[in-house]
Amino acid sequence: MLVGVISDTHSRMHRRVFELFDGVDHIIHAGDIGEEEVLIDLRALAPVTVVQGNIDAFGPCAHYPERISATIEGVDIHLIHQVAPLEALLRSDRWTDDEHPRPQLLIYGHSHQGRLESIGSTLLFNPGSAGPRRFQRIPSVGLMTLKNGTVDARLIALETDEQPALEAQTCAA
Repeated sequence: MLVGVISDTHSRMHRRVFELFDGVDHIIHAGDIGEEEVLIDLRALAPVTVVQGNIDAFGPCAHYPERISATIEGVDIHLIHQVAPLEALLRSDRWTDDEHPRPQLLIYGHSHQGRLESIGSTLLFNPGSAGPRRFQRIPSVGLMTLKNGTVDARLIALETDEQPALEAQTCAA
């Protein structure tokens, strides 16, 4: 299953998202949606799983959950906008949340910085920001292939000439 992963659209998506997500089977939005129109546009491409971000807490997207756990193609996934408290639990190996067991894949947003990093048996995946450029970050999205309990994930710069810099940042992080 091919999954598009996006975050931090802040009411406006980069035009290249539609090209990159053409043909995906599912889309995951890790929060800071901004306006419902973003999700309407994404749903025209594929079904969307979404959590709210900090800018969504009191706006038109406040009705979305703050976290979701699901199993897709045999991969246990946890989706949240801000990863800091969960990352600390992963690093200390003190994950004790019975309602949300330790995931194989933890998808998040918030930092606007694309990231792929393994902590123990969990892959942390931040697709970066697909909205307006902020904080001198490279706008990006993620694509993952989920199959038989395995994850193959990659980050894609939304400006093609920035792909080498994104890869260098991701390796340095």
